[in-house]
Amino acid sequence: MTATTEGTAAGPTLTPRQKWMHTLASAPAAAVDAAWQRWEPKPAVQHIRGPQSGLVMLRARIDSAGDRFNLGEATVTRATVRLHDGPLTADAVGSAYILGTNREHALAAACFDALLCDDAQRPRVLAEVIDPMRTAATRLDTARRAEARSTLVDFFNVSREHE
Repeated sequence: MTATTEGTAAGPTLTPRQKWMHTLASAPAAAVDAAWQRWEPKPAVQHIRGPQSGLVMLRARIDSAGDRFNLGEATVTRATVRLHDGPLTADAVGSAYILGTNREHALAAACFDALLCDDAQRPRVLAEVIDPMRTAATRLDTARRAEARSTLVDFFNVSREHE
């Protein structure tokens, strides 16, 4: 656990930034890019790092508490930007790491992260970008769970029918 999170029986409690970055990283790339294209007025964007793609090592544990081992590698794209001018009260820096190689997704997510770090812009970004993406993700997850539930087989009842 990190110093910024508190653990619960269900897992660690995420900070607000971790929550919005999870939303931006897991949202469809087209949705994040479209939201950035619609955003007005746009601040000036200075690229600090990337967007660039590379590999990260995925680690796992045996029985969730045992020894760690290297599971494999995943492609990740990262971007770090500084936003200035425009609607910002001060320069803001944002970073994003996205699974895959979509550089536009990483860049747009980093820009939104920087806007979310600005106290004056945060309410608007949450209302116009993050909340709709969370709602869409919840709807999709609910639909997928319902579809999976429809294929559930109760083996206890099946075995009783064949007796």
